[in-house]
Amino acid sequence: MSQLILGVESSCDETGVALVRADAAGVPRLLAHALHSQIDMHQAYGGVVPELASRDHIRRVVPLARQVVQEAGCALADVDLIAYTRGPGLAGALLVGAGFACALGVALQRPLLGVHHLEGHLLSPFLSADPPTFPFVALLVSGGHTQLMRVDGVGQYSLLGETVDDAAGEAFDKSAKLMGLPYPGGPHLSRLAESGRDDAFELPRPMLHADNLDFSFAGLKTAVRTHLVRLGWLDQPATLADPASAPVLADLAASTQAAIVDVLVRKSLAALKQTGLTRLVVAGGVGANRRLRAQLDAAAQRRRLRVHYPEMHLCTDNGAMIALAAAMRLQAGLAQPQPAAAFDVKPRWPLAAI
Repeated sequence: MSQLILGVESSCDETGVALVRADAAGVPRLLAHALHSQIDMHQAYGGVVPELASRDHIRRVVPLARQVVQEAGCALADVDLIAYTRGPGLAGALLVGAGFACALGVALQRPLLGVHHLEGHLLSPFLSADPPTFPFVALLVSGGHTQLMRVDGVGQYSLLGETVDDAAGEAFDKSAKLMGLPYPGGPHLSRLAESGRDDAFELPRPMLHADNLDFSFAGLKTAVRTHLVRLGWLDQPATLADPASAPVLADLAASTQAAIVDVLVRKSLAALKQTGLTRLVVAGGVGANRRLRAQLDAAAQRRRLRVHYPEMHLCTDNGAMIALAAAMRLQAGLAQPQPAAAFDVKPRWPLAAI
């Protein structure tokens, strides 16, 4: 018997709602999804303001749910299960999604299932046109997480390595902020890098030759800062915004991106060699980076490996990955839906603890 699952994501600064149908065999199919990003609202502050994020989720979640139901050509009464992001994330933002899910569950008399945000990212490539098969190595690169894991099945995750300080997404964003680029900095840095030389500045590849699969990107951000100090451009917004500075900033952006991507690619390949696996899944917001995809694809072709990604529109936080994770956990017999009145959130929730 198929199940229609409504997924709600509200862990940070994006409100996502989606409908996923899992057939009798558990194969998921995305029917519709809608997403609202709060980038414009937080841009004036240079980062996410938790209270503003929560208030905006409240405004957006109901209209997005109505939009998704209409686009899918069904009714709310057709929904069998409501999945919501239980954690990790901003406590207030998580409570908005959980509260909405609970209220809807009570109104429809439908059960709830709290989903781990990172598991949603990890499994999101299963909604792509080229879904993976187990087992595989996963490179999870979202805004605050950089992890390598061996994945033998749903819920079967073995940590191989993780960041010891700044994650890759933080390195992109913090370096971009130093360069005077708008929030969120990572995508702006990547676009600027397209017109720069990636060997123009000598930047470190932290922990690249360490005898483990851990990451460290804080030193890279410090190196970017050092170059800006040498140029006399640090904390000089007028100089950074001067069109005459653009070619040099493009070179610095390209060099920064190259350093981050080199580490991610080399560590991912090392993880595949260590595990003896030949399949890599890349998930999370940084997984949309075109240079990262190009280098991984080239390496895969040389070494006869397979690399799988989420669709571009599903790389950021979204409700589809939450509904999908719920469907896959149910199919694997790893989850028990809860009554609608019983919900909670876990702002700090290690993936290993689910």
